[in-house]
Amino acid sequence: MTATLSAPQAIESWLGQEAEDLLTYKAKVPKDLLHLPSPDMVDRIFSISDRNPQVLRSLQQLYSHGRLANTGYLSILPVDQGIEHSAGASFAPNPMYFDPENIVKLAMAAECNAVATTLGVLGIVSRKYAHKIPFIVKINHNELLTFPNQFDQVLFGSVEQAWNLGAVAVGATIYFGSENSTRQIQEISRAFARAHELGMATILWCYLRNNAFKQDKDYHLAGDLTGQANHLGVTIEADIIKQKLPELDRGYEAVAKASGKSYGKTNERIYTDLTSDHPIDLTRYQVLNCYSGRVGLINSGGASGKNDFAEAIRTAVINKRAGGSGLISGRKTFQRPFEEGVKLFHAIQDVYLSSEVTIA
Repeated sequence: MTATLSAPQAIESWLGQEAEDLLTYKAKVPKDLLHLPSPDMVDRIFSISDRNPQVLRSLQQLYSHGRLANTGYLSILPVDQGIEHSAGASFAPNPMYFDPENIVKLAMAAECNAVATTLGVLGIVSRKYAHKIPFIVKINHNELLTFPNQFDQVLFGSVEQAWNLGAVAVGATIYFGSENSTRQIQEISRAFARAHELGMATILWCYLRNNAFKQDKDYHLAGDLTGQANHLGVTIEADIIKQKLPELDRGYEAVAKASGKSYGKTNERIYTDLTSDHPIDLTRYQVLNCYSGRVGLINSGGASGKNDFAEAIRTAVINKRAGGSGLISGRKTFQRPFEEGVKLFHAIQDVYLSSEVTIA
């Protein structure tokens, strides 16, 4: 379970019965329509944008660090769960991560492109590590101590604080579809504009949040809805989009049917011409909504469980073949022994380094 992957056969073995389908599937939307990850990502995409030279330098630092350096792909350790899911629930499986230094040490040992975590975690160790691995400060969070629990992303720190501690990027979450989303969009749009002024890159967690999305199935994971969330995210100039891997489609229809009211705008050709029920098609639609891949899509690794290696490798294969830019893996890595967390990161990275895992 903890073996490092080094050959296509190993990747196939982790995929099990899905191997042939996932590794040979041809996507509905041709890859020729996409701007795919490459070593010259910053020069090719961002140098013609309105990002200033300092932002270009910060983006290049992200893309040039770690085991995936200069491939166009990203492998990031995110640890904001101490606030998002509570420290006890997140770190009880592995109490060493109550100590912020061990979070940074894991990202470094795993040869990640960057570590993304809270202002407090990075601030307490910044003078020792800010020059050794790129820092991404997550500036807003949802906390679960308020009673009754509520779901709202609020700012825990400022862009200036992130800049002062040496961060190359800021990260934020918007709960698209929630009753607070309008305020969050405005708030994070201003924060991202300020981050760009100071020369930092921006990463947006484009999550859906509304009980209306939970019907017969969980449409928080619908390709059409998450795709539109991505499109809103790139509109406020996120340089990288983080999104959950899609599992189904027709979220607009499900919400409208359940509520008895019209909801949003969609087009049948999304479902007939652009997507199918295949995970690579659904994820490619997410990439398509990131300005056809001009803004990189990284998918999340999800919660920790019994089959973390297989699940993480499957997600990486889907993301890469769909035209995505990498994986951001938290609980699957830090909720296990340190060395196993490192090996899981390397297994994920092996997918992006493998020439046998091609773009669909």
